[in-house]
Formats: sequence, C-alpha cells, structure tokens
Amino acid sequence: MIYLDYQATTPLAPEAREAMLPWLAGPEAMRFANPHSAHVPGRAARAAVELAREQVAALLPPGGRVVFTSGASEAINLAIHGLGVKRIALSPIEHAAVIDTARASGAMLDWLPVGADGLVPADAPVVAGTGLVALMQVNNEIGTVQPVAEVTARARTAGALVLCDAVQGAGKLAAPDADLIALSAHKLCGPKGIGALWVRDGVVLAPLIHGGGQEGGLRAGTLSPALCAGFGAAAELCTKLMKDDAQHVDQLWETACALLPDWQLNGSATQRWRGNLSLRRDGLDAARLLSECRGLAISAGSACASGSGRPSHVLQAIGLTGPQAKGSIRLGFGRYTTRREVEDACAMLNAAAAAQGV
Repeated sequence: MIYLDYQATTPLAPEAREAMLPWLAGPEAMRFANPHSAHVPGRAARAAVELAREQVAALLPPGGRVVFTSGASEAINLAIHGLGVKRIALSPIEHAAVIDTARASGAMLDWLPVGADGLVPADAPVVAGTGLVALMQVNNEIGTVQPVAEVTARARTAGALVLCDAVQGAGKLAAPDADLIALSAHKLCGPKGIGALWVRDGVVLAPLIHGGGQEGGLRAGTLSPALCAGFGAAAELCTKLMKDDAQHVDQLWETACALLPDWQLNGSATQRWRGNLSLRRDGLDAARLLSECRGLAISAGSACASGSGRPSHVLQAIGLTGPQAKGSIRLGFGRYTTRREVEDACAMLNAAAAAQGV
C-alpha cells in the first residue's frame, strides 16, 4: 500500500512514539500519575506536559500561550465560542470545523471573497464591527497558502481579532500572524487525540469545557502525558527538519507533476504547500478511480467529508463545475514518502484514468 493522504493524517514519527512509551508503561514505572496531582509522580507527569508545551510553543509566535485540547476542532470551538463575538468574517474555503462552528455561534457571518486560484485577496475587506476574522493558513483540500499576514493587518485596523486554522501549515511553514492559532498533532507526525490553541497575550476567552480549572481555566479535563509528550516530540522534530522536509516535498512535487502531465491543478501553482497536489481530469470519475486503485491511499477531498455524498464546498467555491469536482483527487505526501512511491502511484493513476477512457 502506498500512502499519499498526508492531509488526512500523517505517520507517527518514531521519535514521537519513543517519547510516548515511558508514559504508557505499567504501574511499576509510576508513570500513570495525574499531571495535576501535587505528589512526586504527579509533578513528574506535569513536567513532561510542560516540556511538551514548550516544544509546541516553539512552532508558534512569541507573546502567547499554548492550551492543549483534544484536537484542532476543539481548539477552533474554544476560540469561536470562547470569544462570543457578534460578527465573524471567514472564507468559504475554511475547514468545516470553522464554518460549522461559526454558524453554530449565532454570529452574523460575512464571507470573504475567494478567487479561482483558491486564494482570498490580500486586500479582502473587513467591515467595521467585525469581532473575528477566520482565515486558514493552508487549505486542506487544495493546498493554497492564504495571505494571513495581510488580512490580519486589515482585520486589526477594523478592530477585529484573527483566528488562523494552521493545521496543515504548522511544522511546515513559519507561524502565521494571528491572535488565535489552532493546530493538531496528528497532522505533523504526532499522535491523534491531541491538539492545541495558541492564544495571544491579552486575548480573553470563556472556557468551552467546565469542571476542573485545568489549562489556565480554559479547558477542564485531565491531560494525557503520553499524548502531550508525543505532540511535543513531533513539534520539536518539525523545528529541526522544516527546511529538509520542504526540500524533500518540493522534489516529490516536481516528480509527480512531470509524471501526470494530462492532469490539471486545482488552485494556485505558486502560492501553495507543495505537499498537497490537488488534480482533476475532464471526464474522470474520481470515486471509481479510488476504488480501482486499491494499492493506493489517496483522497477525493477532505477526509472529514468522505462518504457524505456532498460536493466539496472548497472546489465549488473556486468555481469548479460538478463534473470537475467529481473528477478531482488529492495526493498528499511528506517526510516519509519516497520518490519510488510517487512514481508508482502516478503510474497507477494514469493507468486507471486511461481505463476510464479519459
């Protein structure tokens, strides 16, 4: 099986696994303690949590704090519901976690424009009275990198805060300029079940989960030292390998594009993370192609919407027709993908498309 679905989830880094194992040992190791307890084992567990917090914070801007959550979806819910603003501006290509949470908040929604290239204009208007602007760093379906810094500047002029879903960019690109940043461990080779919300100093949130006062009163619940340690180790590895990872991904991108000349790219060819290759082919039935390429793990879009039967809201927003959206696939590769895997995958895809007569 060739795995090319890095936008859905990434392989667990061996270093992250090793960091987690001591905290999964048996009772004799005394590593099972609650990190919120005051005794010696509890303090040891807390030390592991705080080390992980520092490692994750190294991926993010100075002047803020890392709040651990169960994942990016919870982080986004904490940010939006925790602010409780009356008006939110957001792009129509945000992840469903942002769009659905914004709708559920009861706030008035203003939709930022998006072009056929999958980019929100850097001069997108932010009207007075807007409390929050939500703009992702890297789109999870088509890989476009949004002008977060420019939009943030306009938002601040209008008196708004900025939430950035950095799930696909964290550990790969420099941290975005925002007031709230959501990220997820399993999208940067860490474990599933943990994420974080970075909160700029001075930003006040109401808690989403009540009950114990943990995480500075913002998120009640006992933290898992194992998950925190894995997240931290994965984040630290990203800080060390960011340049090398990007060079490796660039090489894989060039290889794939050369071997898939009859496919069309979705989104900007330049303003994007090259580990996401969103392609379409006229007349292609992507669902059938995925079924036929059983040795290949790829996606036709967001894993969160897989099997829903709904057309991709991202592909619709950038102007693709229904047939074009149905003929689109997404290849995702990263640190552990080999050139040979990409070459073999491209051969499979071309053969499957040819079998459909397209």
